[in-house]
Amino acid sequence: MPTPRMVIPSLLTTINLLLGILAILWAAQKPADAALLVVAGMVLDGLDGRTARFLHAESEFGKELDSLSDVVTFGVAPAVIMYHAVLNQLGWAGLVVAVLFPMCGALRLARYNVQRGARDYFIGLPITAAGGITATMALYRNLVSPAEVLLPLAMVVLALLMVSTARYPNFKRMGWPKSVALAIVLVVGLAFCVLRYEHAAAGRLIFIPLALYALVGVARMVRGRHFVRYAGGPSDDEHPPAGFKP
Repeated sequence: MPTPRMVIPSLLTTINLLLGILAILWAAQKPADAALLVVAGMVLDGLDGRTARFLHAESEFGKELDSLSDVVTFGVAPAVIMYHAVLNQLGWAGLVVAVLFPMCGALRLARYNVQRGARDYFIGLPITAAGGITATMALYRNLVSPAEVLLPLAMVVLALLMVSTARYPNFKRMGWPKSVALAIVLVVGLAFCVLRYEHAAAGRLIFIPLALYALVGVARMVRGRHFVRYAGGPSDDEHPPAGFKP
């Protein structure tokens, strides 16, 4: 029988799932609110794992529930938000892109769940980040041109990054310097001030650091191939960092 301390992490994960379902329901009428629900889900996704480790309440049930919630909140919900934003204008091509994104997210999660050894780095863009980028990126539909071309292409790139072998930092395994902690507080405070007056602006603000994180993996892949081509040496993918076991 589960103890109260085991229920708390699963409750956070369940709330994350609830936010994902609400984001799907609000995608057509309230896209800015739906995008912020996905961002809120990102916060809960980080808290449930930390809470489970802190309470020594990690379990296979929690792991499976977390993956199922992630598929909904960061796979299906962002795809639906983007579909109502621009993909519905592209006919069957829009449907393909909308389906491709959560499918790649599910494959990414499945690979992560069977990964053994240390997880100092993520292999492939985490679905949490990809979903947050896609949901907030949809809010730029009236600010970029042609949005019906650029946003779907960016969404396809994000889907492919999820199933790629690009390596991304796992901030859960890294220490946080005081300067970084202060920067986070300032960013959160700024986002709150923007959110107080304009939901869409808050979502567009949150998009920026998430997009920069996605570019980290791309930069690593390009740098690794450049090193192999011009220096004749191994790339990061051939020789991962010390302590990393794929």
